[in-house]
Amino acid sequence: MSFFGMDFIKKKERGQLERKLRANDREYNLSFKYATNAIKTSKYNLFTFLPLNLFEQFQRIANAYFLFLLVLQVIPQISSLSWFTTVVPLVLVLSVTAAKDATDDINRHRSDNHVNNRKVQVLIDRKLQSEKWMDVQVGDIIKLENNQFVTADLLLLCSSEPLNLVYIETAELDGETNLKVRQALTETGDLGDDIERLADFNGEVRCEPPNNRLDRFKGTLTYADQKYPLDNEKILLRGCTLRNTEWCFGLVLFGGPETKLMQNCGKSTFKRTSIDRLMNVLVLCIFGFLAFMCSILAIGNYFWELNKGSHFTVFLPRQNGNDAALSAFLTFWSYVIILNTLVPISLYVSVEIIRLGNSFYIDWDRKMYYARSNTPAEARTTTLNEELGQIKYVFSDKTGTLTQNIMAFNKCSINGKSYGDAYDYTGQRLEITEHTETVDFSFNALADPRFVFHDHALVEDVKLEHPEVHTFFRLLALCHTVMAEEKKEGKIFYQAQSPDEGALVTAARNFGFVFRSRTPDSVSIVEMGQQRSYELLAILDFNNIRKRMSVIVRSPEGKLSLYCKGADTVIYERLHQSCSKLMDVTTEHLNEFAGEGLRTLVLAHKDLDEEYFSQWQQRHHEASIELEGKEHKLDQLYEEIEKDLLLLGATAIEDKLQDGVPQTIEQLSKADIKIWVLTGDKQETAETIGYSCNLLREDMNEVFIISGNSSEDVRQELRNAQMAMKPDVVEDSVFLPERTRDQSGKVIPDKVADGEYGLVINGHSLAYALDHSIELEFLTTACMCKAVICCRVTPLQKAQVVELVKKHKQAVTLAIGDGANDVSMIRAAHIGVGISGQEGMQAVLSSDYSFAQFRFLQRLLLVHGRWSYLRMCKFLRYFFYKNFTFTFVHFWYAFFCGFSAQTVYDEWFITLYNLMYTALPVLGMSLFDQDVNDVWSFQHPQLYVPGQLNLYFSKKAFFKCALHSCYSSLVLFFIPYAALCDTVRDDGKDIADHQSFALLTQTCLLFAVSIQFGLEMSYWTAVNTFFVLGSLAIYFAVTFTMYSNGLFLTLPSAFPFVGIARNSLKQPNIWLTILLTSTLCILPVVTYRFLLMQLCPTINDKVMFKVRQAKATPAPPARRARIRRTSSRRSGYAFSHAQGYGDLVTSGRFLRRPAVTRSAAVTHMGRTTSGFSPMGRSAGYSPTGRPQNVKAPDVEVTSLQMYRTISDPVP
Repeated sequence: MSFFGMDFIKKKERGQLERKLRANDREYNLSFKYATNAIKTSKYNLFTFLPLNLFEQFQRIANAYFLFLLVLQVIPQISSLSWFTTVVPLVLVLSVTAAKDATDDINRHRSDNHVNNRKVQVLIDRKLQSEKWMDVQVGDIIKLENNQFVTADLLLLCSSEPLNLVYIETAELDGETNLKVRQALTETGDLGDDIERLADFNGEVRCEPPNNRLDRFKGTLTYADQKYPLDNEKILLRGCTLRNTEWCFGLVLFGGPETKLMQNCGKSTFKRTSIDRLMNVLVLCIFGFLAFMCSILAIGNYFWELNKGSHFTVFLPRQNGNDAALSAFLTFWSYVIILNTLVPISLYVSVEIIRLGNSFYIDWDRKMYYARSNTPAEARTTTLNEELGQIKYVFSDKTGTLTQNIMAFNKCSINGKSYGDAYDYTGQRLEITEHTETVDFSFNALADPRFVFHDHALVEDVKLEHPEVHTFFRLLALCHTVMAEEKKEGKIFYQAQSPDEGALVTAARNFGFVFRSRTPDSVSIVEMGQQRSYELLAILDFNNIRKRMSVIVRSPEGKLSLYCKGADTVIYERLHQSCSKLMDVTTEHLNEFAGEGLRTLVLAHKDLDEEYFSQWQQRHHEASIELEGKEHKLDQLYEEIEKDLLLLGATAIEDKLQDGVPQTIEQLSKADIKIWVLTGDKQETAETIGYSCNLLREDMNEVFIISGNSSEDVRQELRNAQMAMKPDVVEDSVFLPERTRDQSGKVIPDKVADGEYGLVINGHSLAYALDHSIELEFLTTACMCKAVICCRVTPLQKAQVVELVKKHKQAVTLAIGDGANDVSMIRAAHIGVGISGQEGMQAVLSSDYSFAQFRFLQRLLLVHGRWSYLRMCKFLRYFFYKNFTFTFVHFWYAFFCGFSAQTVYDEWFITLYNLMYTALPVLGMSLFDQDVNDVWSFQHPQLYVPGQLNLYFSKKAFFKCALHSCYSSLVLFFIPYAALCDTVRDDGKDIADHQSFALLTQTCLLFAVSIQFGLEMSYWTAVNTFFVLGSLAIYFAVTFTMYSNGLFLTLPSAFPFVGIARNSLKQPNIWLTILLTSTLCILPVVTYRFLLMQLCPTINDKVMFKVRQAKATPAPPARRARIRRTSSRRSGYAFSHAQGYGDLVTSGRFLRRPAVTRSAAVTHMGRTTSGFSPMGRSAGYSPTGRPQNVKAPDVEVTSLQMYRTISDPVP
């Protein structure tokens, strides 16, 4: 079934080259039959549920097989068992599955209804009316207000802001929470909020058809006989949120499934585990084997009828004579029914119960509960638990998944002095924890109360008016494109192009340099309590080539200054020669900051000559109005003035990782799980986080950067990387041209690199790498690396990367993310995990499992996943063993009963064997068993590897189980047969009758499988013990009851085994036979396991031996001591790779409504007040030690090179 009906949409749009629509003309737009704004993710409705669900369920081979058996059982000439023995369990299985599917679909209906029934104001009949989202149509004009979700893909017409700007948050689309700016056309902006003029608006739009490109839009607006070009900067996409904009009006271009958000969601696929897929193959094999056995028995019946059957017709006359062929045909189908316990329907009932129980364990796990947001872990599906124990590849989003998406000013270097560490009274450096004393900013009434800093020396130097420190923070307060809002007196809110810029401006604010407001030609700041306005003369904006940003300002005293911030490599090239010594010291600090995974930025300044600047400004104006070569001329002017700079220092910003991310990634790596980060963020940021969270490490041999701008460039870079990792590699079929090899479904074997490597590839190079002709080279190269980071990728590219690995690797994949931009990736992977974080709930709603923090992933996989996989594999091995053994006894018995399809066991034993006698023990093992506890699982992540290799249950393990069952059935049939043959009771009476033999055989069987169950169990509990002993007790209780005189007299035909139990089970030779049979069944298993453990122990055997030696919970892991080391790699700069907003700032487009009066606040912060008196360390601050957003003790952002495991105490 298609997702949101997207298959239908694609077919409809296939021949559509462009979309036409007219504003305020529903009749015209309806003629094109565009999709409405309603979405539909559910699969059923009230009328289609039963037929569709039954159709889906009978697509499972086993269900169809049991239906076929039911048909056979109603034929009296064939069936030797009652029809209800199949109907009851089949109806039970279908009902349980249908109830689960109905519950899931009801939740989808609720989600759809919640979204579709949101309200929005729509312009209908010349007035605004509140309408449901689902009723909005293409061509409608709608009104959005602040903090509302964008209803559909809209053309922005006008807004409440100057120059028709709106601010939007695109977290649901690209995962970024920083605000972006959109601007309407001037011609439509003049409409304002005049309803009459908006109702008269009849513009026609011609644009591209629905597609999934988030970064591109092409179209034209025809209005008042004029055509205006439309691009992405004038479009508001569904999934965005309106911020800091009172209202805006938009024209609906695409609705519902045609919006770019929904086009990027991908299809909803039905997920099956690898064990499910293996089970389908094994069931087919079992059916074939069943047919083979029945054929042998039918042939045997044919020959028996020819040779022996005629002798019985004298006293057993037959209606149609002695027709051996007909008898063989009927015998074949009779044995199909009798031997159907090879695949009992109780297997599927038990599997569903086991999966449900293990899902509850995840829901109930308090160690995966996040108290801060009151969010427990949730298993949103019950069918994939064991797959969690087989994950080989984890695909993770970065922003909001690995990080908190919160930037914090962490450290800085000013004039050669490093700030940011905390020290005790002896001068020893302290580890920063939640109890570490924080700086008191109470001297600053405009300080942000959420800002936390621990180094008191910096605020002291600010108060002592060190000129370099003041210039440092003055630069941070002036050199940016941040917008300030002050809705209440002293309550300032910053809206930044990137979170990094916001963090820097906030830091300056807290240290006494408060950015208050800006106009196109001025910036107002409060310096240490004094209001000052700087004339803004020029913004030399940032781009990804310049990697720096400068502003030229004139102070109130008339002094001209240039302030610059940027990447260290760029700034260093432009420094004055006098800064060489300071540059060396700052470089050491930068290396230290980068070694801690912080995002660094270098600051510099210079004073300008008035005359020179006047000439430069004139040339700048002339270059800015040039039509050709404008960018080149401006770059030359920027290079000219940005030289001979004086170094001030550097900043270090921390993109706060979520708690425990480095430790989690380290644990998963030890479990041989490969982690790929797929992020829409910029390359520099992704690399920095990669180092911070131990994904990339300094001790790696090399980190390859793939940034080719053509298909051949990317191919060559991939080949070079692969040759570097394995120099002796032979150019095999992966390097051959596409036409010479077949790539469809080809499995690429793993290649082991000579060392540890990382791979970083950006979005445009990834587009080439995912091309059909290169994808295998990309996959081979990436899989040889220890870590892979893909940057600037679209949601669809994330899904394509996952699909590529799924297609060409025999491995289980998991995708984890927190935003709507991760939905397609989550749905594409075998397992999808949603983080309930800062970016809405779309990822969670599309996921199979959800929780609040990335660190819970290690518990989900290494504990719950491994236990679930281990339990399911043990269950299947034991279940097939006990049922194959049970069934094979029938096969051997057929050679002694004339192939007559007579059962060897009592019919009641056949009915209750799987239902009562063996059901509870196997369920107990499947719900409670564990080889080692969770602590040992974390201590030894290598325990996870067998699941990735399918070592616990595979075709090989299945055939071993079948051979073991064959041996056991031979023992269980022939030992009792020989024991009873020509045997008499103590009183001399014969006991070699069929009923006595049946009782002895089924008792031996039950003891043998119970002892085998005990050998399979690793973790005995009171429940398991009760289930095993209770099942044996129930067997004897039921047997003595059903073989009693009373029941025989009541229903002689139903209870024919009268008196057999009390007559047989009191004979000593019967119990000796049971003992001998059980011993012979178990002895080979015990011998094999003993030899295997001694000669070739598995990782489980080794760890369990350690557990037995410890006889207690192991000691906590060795402490990690933080060490400082330098790094040649720095994050370069800590702001966005997108083009800056300098042009908007200086053009006046950012003019805001008048802010509140600030006189009171300025007076309060004046230098003459008692609140600020810089008189030394004792008077400079009054620390209160108040906790403000402090991190937990184990939250510290680390990278692997900063740590070493200490085995001996450090002297």
